[in-house]
This record gives sequence, C-alpha cells and structure tokens, in this order.
Amino acid sequence: MSDFYSGGWSVFVGVASVVSMIACLVLLGVAARRKVMVGASGAAGTDDNTTGHVWDEDLTELNNPLPRWWMWLFIITVIFSLVYLVLYPGAGGYAGSLGWSSTGQHQAEQQAARDAMVPVYARYASADADTLMKDPAAMAIGERLFVNNCTACHGSDAHGSKGFPNLTDDDWLHGGDHASIVKTLTEGRVGMMPPLAAAVGDAKDLHNVAQYVLSLSGNGTDAAAAVAGQAKFVVCAGCHGADGKGNTAIGAANLTDKIWLHGFGEEAIVAMVSNGKTNVMPAQAQRLTPEQIRVLGAYVMSLSRGAARPSP
Repeated sequence: MSDFYSGGWSVFVGVASVVSMIACLVLLGVAARRKVMVGASGAAGTDDNTTGHVWDEDLTELNNPLPRWWMWLFIITVIFSLVYLVLYPGAGGYAGSLGWSSTGQHQAEQQAARDAMVPVYARYASADADTLMKDPAAMAIGERLFVNNCTACHGSDAHGSKGFPNLTDDDWLHGGDHASIVKTLTEGRVGMMPPLAAAVGDAKDLHNVAQYVLSLSGNGTDAAAAVAGQAKFVVCAGCHGADGKGNTAIGAANLTDKIWLHGFGEEAIVAMVSNGKTNVMPAQAQRLTPEQIRVLGAYVMSLSRGAARPSP
C-alpha cells in the first residue's frame, strides 16, 4: 500500500478542500441574484417569474431568489468550514494551528482515566502476590480486567481453547509464578515451533516420532514405532529437553503431561512437526498500567490455584 502513497495526495486534498469552500461561496452569490425571466407564455414584458413547470394542474414553479437569512446561513457555514480548516486538520497534511489530533485526544483521555485510578491501585503497588490473592477487592478488580482484556482468547471461564492456553490448570509454558505472569502480560510472548519435517525424515520417521511423543505422556502407542522414534527425537530435544519436559525459559511445551495446546493425537503431532506453529500473546503494556498488570497477574495466578473463577 505504501507504494501508492505520495505527498501529492496531501496537496490534492488540501487544494480540493479550500477550492470547494470558495466554490460554495461563488455558487451562493450566483444563486442569490434574481433573474428576470420571460413568462410561461413566452411573451416578453409579461414576466410572471415562473419556470413553466406545473404539477397537479395548478402548482407552478417560481424562480425566486434565496431568502436573505437562508443565504447568510449558508455563507456562515462556509466561513465556519474555512476557520475549521485553519484550526484543525482537514486540508491534506496540514495539522491545524491548534495541533489537535484524534490520537492525541485519545491518549489524553487514557492518561486522564489512568490518573483517576491511581488512588485505587496505590494500595496494591507494593503488595505481593499472596496478599493480592487474599484481598477480595483486588480479585474483583482483577476479574474485571480479565473479562475486559483476556476473555477474547482465553474464554470467560479461562479454560482457553485450541491454540489458547487454559489458565486454570498448573501447566505454564513460560512459568506460573507472579513475576513470570506479569512479564508475559507486560511484554507479550511469541512462541515459535519451527517446521522440522526435513530434519526428522520421511513419513515413516514422522510417524515414529509422533508415537514416541505420545508415549512420553503414557498414551497408548505403537511400542515398536515409539522405540524407533526415540532416536529421531534428538531433533526435538534441543527445545523440549532429552526427557521431553520442556523449557519455560524459551516457552517449550512439556510433552510428558496430558495437556495438548494445539490438538492431541498422531495427526496433530505430525502436522506440528511438519508445518511448525507460531503463537502470539500480545503485550498489554500499552493498554494497562503496571499496577493493573500486577493485580491482573495475581488474579491469573489465582485461577490455577482454584482461589478465583471469572464470571461467565
């Protein structure tokens, strides 16, 4: 899209806006002049100020000029538009003498709202996670923050769905302590599983590796294939570890539990190994204050301890 952008468009919009306002003034001046017309009969000197258009037998269209008050009202609106273009953005790239922008106003309103909430969160600024989880008021605030910012992905019950982690269990890709959760909320996370089909081998090798991964969590598998797949699992061990228990430092999943974020079964595992996967947890630092994130982090932490549940 940037290939089609040019500074000339800004000039075009600015000129078009100003010329349009001036053209309106000219049009009003022309329309305000009374024109002497020949009557409908066509005889000169018998002007009856009609256009010759008649409807319903007796409704005749006249050619009267605009009322003065109406014309001046139009002129005032055009002048107002010109003043507006001087004060506010509207004439192409000109920012306006007041320097106003919708982005600036939005940011100012956000800051005002945050400033108004400072006294509410002041009591939680230095509280540890255990203290926050025992505070009903803090958990109520955390629940509202969760509902407004997290339910779109993790669900109103925080159980997540395929590709979106369940926050009510004790399985954490990047750690479930308060500091780790706050870091995740603040900075976001990008989890990437690279496609490894070429490194693993052919379809039979993919089958064997999938069977070995299934065996790590005690699921029913083809034992012979699982044994054969263990040697190929070395490709995966760099992230998931030789024992398959994952690595929270890089967000590598634990393959020995029975929790499957992107689907269970050989087909899902083969697809993951073949195609890879990229998951993004968006950063919330631009949406929430550090104090809000601190409270929200404690609330999310409490979900896995059964201490709180979001309302449906």
